Amino acid sequence: MNIIEKQSSLQDAERERIESAVVRLAGDSGDGMQVTGGQFTLATALAGNDLATFPDYPAEIRAPTGTTFGVSSFQINFGSRVIKTSGDSFDVLVAMNPAALKVELPGLKPGGVILVDTHDFDDRHLRKAGLEANPLEDGTLDGYRVIELDISQLTLDAVSGLGLGKKEALRCKNFWALGYVYWMFARDRELTIEWLKQKFGKLPGVAESNIAALNAGHALAETAEEHEGFHGFVLAKAEIAP
Repeated sequence: MNIIEKQSSLQDAERERIESAVVRLAGDSGDGMQVTGGQFTLATALAGNDLATFPDYPAEIRAPTGTTFGVSSFQINFGSRVIKTSGDSFDVLVAMNPAALKVELPGLKPGGVILVDTHDFDDRHLRKAGLEANPLEDGTLDGYRVIELDISQLTLDAVSGLGLGKKEALRCKNFWALGYVYWMFARDRELTIEWLKQKFGKLPGVAESNIAALNAGHALAETAEEHEGFHGFVLAKAEIAP
């Protein structure tokens, strides 16, 4: 066993071993949840898990940003057993804004994990989402494992100096979140990195920025204290008869 394999084994030993998981990624229609979900699906297939997915598009076309009507989400059920549906309630919720948290929270299992971008949890955005109080502060999330991070600002920090304006830089935040989720389930980033290079072959600055965000999310997940006591999950490969 080489050093890398030994480190991987030690990390896996700390992870919670599970047979399957349902993950829901949710944000505004412009937050790239479908792209993020697609990349997580490919990484999960490459990891050898069986899976089923369900893309869920906004209730209204061109709904105002930050409203519940504009929430776009992607759900994936995957595991080491045969997976027949995309799942009902989910184990992990990634919420990129208050509206996404409000819409999707009822589907999260008790004790489930929430990764939430805290950037827009101010009075104005809470009102846009139809929330009278801040769910991060009023006890709404008691009973869940909550990871609160200003993903938007962390993304801006990760891509600073790469030549993007603030609006363009914030478009990378879905890949920052994806990097964190990749750590959560011990997924390989290389396929996504290669996809970004090909997708934005004529826009190398965009590719570089998204890759930087992806790597930053993964790196913080490995080292941050926000998830103290939470070491992520590990799933065996699915053994499915042909």
